[in-house]
Amino acid sequence: MHSVQKSEKGVTIRFDKKVSSQVVFAMVENCSEGRCECMSDGTKKKMKSMHIDQNANGVSLTIVGDVSEEEIEAALERSKILKEAAK
Repeated sequence: MHSVQKSEKGVTIRFDKKVSSQVVFAMVENCSEGRCECMSDGTKKKMKSMHIDQNANGVSLTIVGDVSEEEIEAALERSKILKEAAK
């Protein structure tokens, strides 16, 4: 459903085609509006920005900041939006 990789600026999540761009946009919107329940406060403080890229292979989300792959994997596991999308 997704892969998480460290990037130069932070972490990039690549979602496969099963995850729609609307789901990723909803996740980002929740985070930007302070409604994100999946990330710890410590992880949220490390984030500087988020960028979405959509192409023929699916959607990717780059989280800029000093975040680790493990922190983001844990957040994705707790994401209610992703769990709903997987149904």
